[in-house]
Amino acid sequence: MPFARLATTTTPTCHLGLGLAAVGRPGYITLGRDRDLPADRSVDALRARTHELLDAAYAQGVRYLDAARSYGRSEEFLADWLAARPEVTDVVVGSKWGYTYTAGWSADAETHEVKDHTLATYERQRAETDALLGDRLDLYQIHSVTPDSPALTDKDLHARLAEAAAAGLTVGFSTSGPAQADAIRAALEVTVDGAPLFRTVQSTYNALETSAGPALAQAHDAGLTVIVKEGMANGRLADPHAPAALREAAEETGLGCDAVALALVLRQPWAGVVLSGAATAAQLASNLHAAAVDLDEDQLARLATLAEEPHAYWERRARLPWH
Repeated sequence: MPFARLATTTTPTCHLGLGLAAVGRPGYITLGRDRDLPADRSVDALRARTHELLDAAYAQGVRYLDAARSYGRSEEFLADWLAARPEVTDVVVGSKWGYTYTAGWSADAETHEVKDHTLATYERQRAETDALLGDRLDLYQIHSVTPDSPALTDKDLHARLAEAAAAGLTVGFSTSGPAQADAIRAALEVTVDGAPLFRTVQSTYNALETSAGPALAQAHDAGLTVIVKEGMANGRLADPHAPAALREAAEETGLGCDAVALALVLRQPWAGVVLSGAATAAQLASNLHAAAVDLDEDQLARLATLAEEPHAYWERRARLPWH
């Protein structure tokens, strides 16, 4: 599978990836994004910012790049960047289907994305992704699977995904919500002709939301590559919002709260790739310092006290404003 390419990379940042959710569209829910991006949120301005981030990430050893159909024009921006740099052949490119972007390039839209895990949506969005990324696409994931998702039981969809896998595309899924662990375990049971369908899982895991950890360890043991998203809890673990225990650990290490927060995730033995969702090159550089953070047992014990009850965490996330 494509992630085997990362195993041959020797840079400290090879297990850190760049997610494009925050820069592929004018509105998103990350705290502080109004300061991170210029007032000009035009397509050209965000294309330029995305390309700046991709250049910086690649130069610093990042080799996994993550987009989605619902991240505005993220696939388009990534495709443009790849086309302009034919020498870049060693990255792993992932995207997702299952949400349709509906905001019309407005940060003030009433609805920004609509979820639909039906076969018809897969067929439509697969064609849209192929038109942009073509054979550069390595991984296609079902976006935000929950335990009640029809994607877990739709045999016709499974058959089509298995066909894509047989043709060389890696098939995975992402999760969200307080029942991530249940969704992961249900997805591990999905087979086609007796073989597991999914080869990767992308889930939210951070100092505040650790509930998926045991299920992610189970997925890793089953041979799936684990990708971790929202390691910064949509900005809640960055200055100036970081809780006291995290700020103290950051002061002790001499690095930023963001680096410590991502290092906490990176040290999990099941974590294959940990995503940065940086919106600026400076944020990205600080995020990538996570590879150099060495947390001791006392620091880990203090950081462990930050974990919240999953339903409370996801209810708070749902209240974050799009801006």
